[in-house]
This record gives sequence, structure tokens and C-alpha cells, in this order.
Amino acid sequence: MALSVKNQQAVVAEIFALYQSRGHADYIGEPVSQLEHMWQAAALAEAAGADDEVVLAAFFHDLGHLCAVDTELPSMDGFGAINHEKLGAEYLRERGFSERVARLVESHVQAKRYLTYKYPSYRQQLSEASQATLIFQGGVMSAAEAAAFEQDPDSDQILQLRQWDEQAKEAQRPVGSLTHLKALALRHLLSQEPLPA
Repeated sequence: MALSVKNQQAVVAEIFALYQSRGHADYIGEPVSQLEHMWQAAALAEAAGADDEVVLAAFFHDLGHLCAVDTELPSMDGFGAINHEKLGAEYLRERGFSERVARLVESHVQAKRYLTYKYPSYRQQLSEASQATLIFQGGVMSAAEAAAFEQDPDSDQILQLRQWDEQAKEAQRPVGSLTHLKALALRHLLSQEPLPA
């Protein structure tokens, strides 16, 4: 039996409460807050005409940093939690989001590793914080890892998500209403198959 609308509304409320309570923290060495960064990424995805799953993934891509407060995950020298992408993806899976949304969230770090392999000059374009975290995230991909990444049917979307991630660091840009994103998340959850018991 599918989760009720009331239960799905509770899931959405829980997630957005994390943004409300923890999203105003500094975004690990960047000139924006966690919430500003993720909202800007979602706004860029929407402006580009991305589908709902990609927009949600853009908004949720760093959710793991907000979840990490409740864990004992080691820090990347003060630049957020190690494996935040996996933590965020698992959080979304457990709450009924599609595998595609979770995979896009989980893959945004791999995209950085891929781009630094494919285009060595890309590393110099990364912010100081992003360069520092790359070391903790596995560093530049190997040729074999890059070949495997290129086989992912969503690799283009993952790379696009990474671009929005890099662009979503605009200081002094007010966060717009979250009502639309809440509605998007609820509609998405209600469209999913029920989780196995």
C-alpha cells in the first residue's frame, strides 16, 4: 500500500525543516549559506528547463551536509562531512524519492572527479574549498573510472548538475519561496511506487 498523502507531506516537512534549521549555516568556505547554494542550484536547473527529478536533485545535492550534523562522520578539514553525497542519497532513498534523484545527488562528487580527469584545467576553476575537498573525495578519476562514468545513461545530466553546483555561489542573492520546491517534492513522492515493507 502506498504511503498516504499525509505521510508524504510529513516527509516533505521533515526535509524542509532541515533546511530551515541548518540551511543558514556557512556553505563550507563559500560566500553563501547552505540554503542559498542549494536554492540557487535548483533555480539554475529550472531556468534551463530541467525535468522535475533533476530540479529536485539540484536542490538536494548537498543535503548530506545538513544530515551529517546528526552523525559522527569525519570532516574534510572543516569543509563538510566526508561522503556527504552518499549520506544525502541514502536519506532520500529511505524517504521514498526515486532512485534517479538519489543517484544524481550521489553522483555530483563523481562528476567533479571526472571533470578534473577529462579537463585538467577544470581543477584550477574550482573554488579553494572545492579543490580542498577533492582530495578527500578520491581525487582525480583514473582512466578506468572515467570510462565507467561515461557509460552512465545520466552522465550528461550529472555533469550539468555539477556545473550548476559550481555556479550556485552567488553572494547577496536572496532565496526565493520554497513553496514551489515543496510542492515539487510532494508531487514526486506521490508518483513513486510504494517502498517494500
